[in-house]
Amino acid sequence: MYEAISIEEMNKPVVVLCNEGFTSDARSAASSRGLPEVRVVTETIPCECSVIEQAEAGISAAMDAIVAAMTRPLTAEEKSPRTEVEKPSRIIFKGDPEDVNRFFYRRGWTDGFPIIPPTEAAVARMLAGTDLPANHEVARIIPRLGKATIEKIAINAVMAGALPTYLPVLIAGVQILMGPDSSFGGWEVSTGSWAPFWIINGPIRHQLRINSGSGVLSPGNIANATIGRAMGLIIKNIGGARQGIEDMGVMGNPMKYTAVIAENEETSPWEPLHVEHGFKKEDSTITVFSPNSYYQVIAYSTEDKGILSTIIYNLGPGRRDGDTCIMLNTDHARALAAGGWKKKEITKFITEHAYVPFSHHPYYWGSHVRESTQKLFPVNPHDNILLVPDPNRLRLVVTGGPGNFMAIVRGSANEFITRKIELPANWDELVMKYKDMVPAHARY
Repeated sequence: MYEAISIEEMNKPVVVLCNEGFTSDARSAASSRGLPEVRVVTETIPCECSVIEQAEAGISAAMDAIVAAMTRPLTAEEKSPRTEVEKPSRIIFKGDPEDVNRFFYRRGWTDGFPIIPPTEAAVARMLAGTDLPANHEVARIIPRLGKATIEKIAINAVMAGALPTYLPVLIAGVQILMGPDSSFGGWEVSTGSWAPFWIINGPIRHQLRINSGSGVLSPGNIANATIGRAMGLIIKNIGGARQGIEDMGVMGNPMKYTAVIAENEETSPWEPLHVEHGFKKEDSTITVFSPNSYYQVIAYSTEDKGILSTIIYNLGPGRRDGDTCIMLNTDHARALAAGGWKKKEITKFITEHAYVPFSHHPYYWGSHVRESTQKLFPVNPHDNILLVPDPNRLRLVVTGGPGNFMAIVRGSANEFITRKIELPANWDELVMKYKDMVPAHARY
């Protein structure tokens, strides 16, 4: 769509051919670039169709509409499209919490769960988490290029139920997503339903009480829950990635609600993730990558051979060769270390021994349209093909509680990016203010 608009700006008529399920997405993209009336012709060919006859039939059926759209004179509305720009207001709604939630939901500003009303007082409290001014622009978030100012980040943090101490983490998260090394623009709206997966390292883990133990991905911890949720609201409300309009995930992903963990650095026999990425151990950092699948497996046995075998035999080929995070609990990590295994040796072992016959791999089924790259793949369908050919696509993180389970979190052509979290001058005082935010469970 963006290319089509660029062509139109050169006074060349263009028509966009669009699958009927993506019409709203196309219209949103056109409107965000100032040309809401660009002509779109819908077609009904199944997405990523590999059946030549279906594709040809669909193209033939759309040809008359394409010719008509290319030759029909512009209407007055197309020549001068009207765009309604809503004037921002400091006070958008007044009412009790139930009324506020209904209003926000009808406006499409929530994630489906109730939100905390972002009153001026609540936002002011949230802003105590940074020394940056409220109007400071951290980034412009795609696809709508919304201005992620400190205040707007704080508003979404309040809505998510976050504490002011989480604001530095959210600011760093926004900076990562819109940084030059991020592929955020692809996974944010893809049909693949990728979700940001956040890993926290350094002293801030304990200061914010981010869970790195039992149930690390389960509900129950305010930091894990609301940091991820706030990032989701920021992406939706500031960036404009709305479900079924710009975010076209086919199946969707529950990890888009929140996927935040901390590494259990104290029990790990290896250097933590952020040190691997070149940071100091005393730095507080946030790392992101973009998986769309997550599954737990029970280790075949509890010595190093059984643990490694569990990993290599459970890397499904459906994920092709994407980035992979292996979440190991402390017992498994220590068993591997006792066997003499270091992180680099483990990732090298996985890349060399995790494979399937070529006929079991997605590349085999797409080979008929990849004739120019056949030399990259085995000739014999029974020959093996590696599942993760590059050790740099793998990370090991020690997290989770006691037991014999591990978790495998997989992406697709996404990178691990780490950024240091910058803290305000009043950080120690702020941490002390919220130190009592700990559940006191009844005994029974």
